[in-house]
Amino acid sequence: MQVFNVQGMTCGHCVKGVTRAVQEQDGAARVEVDLAGRQVRVDSTLAAEQILAAIRQEGYQAELA
Repeated sequence: MQVFNVQGMTCGHCVKGVTRAVQEQDGAARVEVDLAGRQVRVDSTLAAEQILAAIRQEGYQAELA
């Protein structure tokens, strides 16, 4: 499980957007979003840079935790 700090997520729509962005790259990815903690946990075969790129493409600032 990889953990990312993500800034700018404020609502359920944000959660869906981040989840969708990662799952478009890996349909089997498990994505857990903690809005209050501003963290996204991803269980996937994707490299961290691929996940970061997908999240950033959605318009969020993201970094490996």
